[in-house]
Amino acid sequence: MIDTFCARFGSADGMRVFRAPGRVNLIGEHTDYNLGFVLPVALNLATYVATAPAADGRLRIYSEDRREMREWSSSEISGLARARHWTDYPIGVAQQLIAAGFAIEPANLLIRSTVPEGSGLSSSAALEVSSALAFLNRRRLPPLDLARLCQRAEVHFVGMPCGIMDQYISIFGREHTAVEIDCRSLEHRDVELPAGITFLAVNTMVKHALAGSAYRERVAECAAAVEGIKPRFPLVKSLRDVTPEQFESVADLLPGVIARRARHVVTETARVGQFVEASGGGDLKRMGALMVESHRSLQQDYEVSCAELDFLVDRALGIEGILGARMTGGGFGGCTVTMLRPDAVPRFRQEIATAYEGKFGVTPAIYPCEPSAGAGEVLPA
Repeated sequence: MIDTFCARFGSADGMRVFRAPGRVNLIGEHTDYNLGFVLPVALNLATYVATAPAADGRLRIYSEDRREMREWSSSEISGLARARHWTDYPIGVAQQLIAAGFAIEPANLLIRSTVPEGSGLSSSAALEVSSALAFLNRRRLPPLDLARLCQRAEVHFVGMPCGIMDQYISIFGREHTAVEIDCRSLEHRDVELPAGITFLAVNTMVKHALAGSAYRERVAECAAAVEGIKPRFPLVKSLRDVTPEQFESVADLLPGVIARRARHVVTETARVGQFVEASGGGDLKRMGALMVESHRSLQQDYEVSCAELDFLVDRALGIEGILGARMTGGGFGGCTVTMLRPDAVPRFRQEIATAYEGKFGVTPAIYPCEPSAGAGEVLPA
């Protein structure tokens, strides 16, 4: 990155490099914006942003992966409108930092990422968090405030009504452990995973066009479910507050689609707790079964899966040594996450790639999901 930075900007004097990881969510899908529980891990896959001061009053952002640069006067950042371009993520973060009282200094930024875009492994949050650290450039913002700020950038500037999970785990990730996040209290606890298992993400290499619009629809449908449940249970403020027993008592009163959406969120929130309990007891069979239940719920009740994801899950479950599999991320493409025994990894990699290529004519990318540390400075720290 130093060599590339010098080639692009002429000098790397005063350069610092910041890193923010992507994530894979082991279980708890579409529960974060319903203020429920999630269980992600931060990944070794990460976005790196190198930054050094610019003497001419300009802010330049160069994406090494896209080979594209945009630049602005640093004084105009606060007034920029959404451009529906990849730079919306760092610019949205910059505007939130300005609103929080931090000046955006003239600088040259170079971005390099190993988080595959459109994979459901949270490349957007990795870009937001690493950009925020680069803009702050060692100025302090409490970690939780940083996560909230980056989430606001995506919701209010980019226009995606996301929950806080992706930004949170990018900041609070821990090596060797998953992190259970309470998306209402914004507290978390580390969850040690049992020995004798590993996780792999398998990328469908597709992202269907309806992913963004369907996400917004699901957010609205969940809000409609809350309004339909409140007459019977007035204390309910989000689907997080609804127990499975309460839901069953009102399910017939909700429109069919709304009931299915709510059923997924209510049962998925419960599955997170059950998965954590099973993990603590080393119950690998139960952990795997919960992952499969989660996928079927996302497939049938929440309807955010697709043929490619379903094929990867179904095919994985037929391979020896596989304990569980599910889609991860928003859906309609992206990745599955598979829990398997370490000795099954070579067999799984070969068989799943061969089967997927035979079915769809595409070779899937496969990534190890080694729980990794959260965001921070990597050079010159």
